[in-house]
Amino acid sequence: MAKPIPKVGSRRSGRSSARKSARRIPKGVIHVQTSFNNTIVTVTDVRGRVISWSSAGTCGFKGTRRGTPFAAQTAAGNAIRAVVEQGMQRAEVMIKGPGLGRDAALRAIRRSGILLSFVRDVTPMPHNSCRLPKKDMCRNKH
Repeated sequence: MAKPIPKVGSRRSGRSSARKSARRIPKGVIHVQTSFNNTIVTVTDVRGRVISWSSAGTCGFKGTRRGTPFAAQTAAGNAIRAVVEQGMQRAEVMIKGPGLGRDAALRAIRRSGILLSFVRDVTPMPHNSCRLPKKDMCRNKH
């Protein structure tokens, strides 16, 4: 009977970690997506490839606490800590959504020491929304 060969580690995972540490990113884009329930912070390079990300849920906040400003601040700090170690100095910030964590996340980004080129609000705003359904005639009779 043949002995099973012990797995030391997959080749793929070893290669990706070596590439991550070797890559130096001087400039990037920080995307902050806030809703009333959660805040997601994604850090990408200029071409749009994700370097690091974090959310209030992954930071350990559950339920309604995920939508709080403190949770957003913690999520932004976690996402940025990884890219500062990789050498990011300059960044652009794109903020999307109506949540409470907008200002708190931006405050955490400013405190991290990264120079911000600009801060842009990219919340989608309808110029003219979808057509409303026609009035229900049943409701108007009473």
